Amino acid sequence: MPSVRGLVFDDFRVGDVHVSKARTLTEADIVGFAGLSGDFNPLHTDEVYARATPFRGRIAHGLLVQAMASGLANQTLVFDGTTAAVLEMLIRYRAPARAGDTIHIELEVREKEPDPGPKRGWVRFAVAVKNERGDVVSDGEWLMLMHRSRPGAHKARRGESATA
Repeated sequence: MPSVRGLVFDDFRVGDVHVSKARTLTEADIVGFAGLSGDFNPLHTDEVYARATPFRGRIAHGLLVQAMASGLANQTLVFDGTTAAVLEMLIRYRAPARAGDTIHIELEVREKEPDPGPKRGWVRFAVAVKNERGDVVSDGEWLMLMHRSRPGAHKARRGESATA
C-alpha cells in the first residue's frame, strides 16, 4: 500500500491555514477545458467578442479555476489518502482569471464535527483562490469528510500487515 501523507480529522485545528504552490493558467488550459466541458461561451473562446464585454478580454471558465483549485489543494498533500468524500463545495466568483494569471489557494479550517462516527468526521474549510497580485479570484467553502485514522493503521495496531 502506498504511504499516506495526508492529515486525518484529529490533525486539523480550527484556524489553521494551508497554502498551495502556485500554478500559471495557460491558453492551453482554457482551450482544453472548453473542449472537455463543451462550454464554448465566447467569453472564453472569442477575443474580439470578449473585448466588447465588461471583462475587456477573454476569461477562464470559473469551473476550470475550481478544477485547478482542487488539484492545487491535493498537491499540498493535506488530503493525500485521508479524504473519505467531498460533501459540498460553495463557490463565489469574485474576479476574472485569465491566461497568464498565476493562482494559488488558501485553505482555512473553519470548523470540525466528529460525526458521522468514530471512523470519520467532517471538516469545513474556507477556500480562497488568489492570483499573483493577491486578488481573490474566487472563494467559498468546502465540506470534506475525513478519515479519523490513516488507512491501514487499524491493521498495523492488530499486528497485521498494512498490505494484507
